Amino acid sequence: MSDTTTSGGYVRRLRPLDAAMIVVGGIIGGGIFLNPYVVAMRTSSGLSLLLMWVGAGVLTLIGALCYAELGARRPHAGGSYVYLREAFGPLAGFLFGWSMLLVIYSGSTAAVATIFASYATALFGLPASATTSLAIGALVFVALINLFGLRLGAQVQNLFTLLKLLAVAVLVVCGLLLAGVNTNGILATDPQTADVGFMGAALPVLFAYSGFTYLNNLAGEVSDPQRTLPRALLMGMLLVIAAYALVNLAYLAVLGHAGLAASRAPAADVMQRVFGTAGAKLIAVGVAISALGFCNITLVSGARVLQVMGEDGLFFRSVAKLHPKHHTPNIALLLLSGWAIVLVWSGSYSQLLDYATFGDWLACAVGVGTLFWYRKHGGTEVNFRVPGYPLLPLLFIAMIGLVMVQSLRASPMNTGIGLLIMAAGIPVYIVWRRLFSRVAS
Repeated sequence: MSDTTTSGGYVRRLRPLDAAMIVVGGIIGGGIFLNPYVVAMRTSSGLSLLLMWVGAGVLTLIGALCYAELGARRPHAGGSYVYLREAFGPLAGFLFGWSMLLVIYSGSTAAVATIFASYATALFGLPASATTSLAIGALVFVALINLFGLRLGAQVQNLFTLLKLLAVAVLVVCGLLLAGVNTNGILATDPQTADVGFMGAALPVLFAYSGFTYLNNLAGEVSDPQRTLPRALLMGMLLVIAAYALVNLAYLAVLGHAGLAASRAPAADVMQRVFGTAGAKLIAVGVAISALGFCNITLVSGARVLQVMGEDGLFFRSVAKLHPKHHTPNIALLLLSGWAIVLVWSGSYSQLLDYATFGDWLACAVGVGTLFWYRKHGGTEVNFRVPGYPLLPLLFIAMIGLVMVQSLRASPMNTGIGLLIMAAGIPVYIVWRRLFSRVAS
């Protein structure tokens, strides 16, 4: 399909493969390689752990199907910001953009960039003091690539995603085939851990599944979006669920449930047992590449949200400008990248990541809620509709709501601060509207 320019000035250059790679790359970051031990600590056996990962994956798939219909209905840049603004008013859209800039995208990007830097320093024998500089350098590198058009950025992202999938494949093969499948590690009950149920263990799993909404932010640059968006989200999510289930099977096969609960770096531990130091270094390369690819997607997709906000008058007008040749929101990209760099430099990203997880899934649930508004008000005819409507969207919202309540109970300080950061956007919105602009009608 030839390139076409949308009313917003973006060019539809993302092919179906590009879109699917964005879905996969936006979800698989560093979490699956590092943090499954938290889930193991909160489940009583390998079987319950696997059911947790698959169950959370199915729940995320439901959310992705809802976003597939939303993207088909509104195939424009901005994603959740656009849906919230149209369904619930400009304040709702502004609060999403405010939280995205300050915490959700920037905090996640800063944290994952630091994961990349930590592994890179270890691989190349650099001092630990170089971690911050290397993380900042990685963010600068990613931003520079995307200043010169989405086509180049998509090609680099495809490479990142293929390499991270290769790392997943190597880990699975080493765990299941070379080390041998240990059924006791899957079925045995671990007396040292406690099964706290789906709600208690869901948040760290959902963190690993977050990111499926990033493609919708880039919908204005997807070719044939009404067909491509649903297919990319469905295929991407199915691939991620399969990858996560197989990776956890590999962990259990080599480490067992108790060993996984005790491991702070299970991917490295698996490769270390199979291939020694060389194996640990090999998977470290995979983790570093995976982290870098995640940063690429968050910055690129978040910049589109800021650009649309500027176009609406809810942010600086200069941020709304697209490069005349490359059709990229370069000012918005530099702004979001710059704030993520500040967070890396300040060292505050780790705590912000806790707030980001809560805010990201809250925004997903509210975004899915806009589907009811779009169905009621009609509008664009679409080729894809969520199956099982309205039960599946309601199930997704209810389950995420329960997880949010459990998160508030388990960690009232972090989730409370996250809510305060969002609420702080209300007076900012009021002042902005009075002093600077009116939202375009």
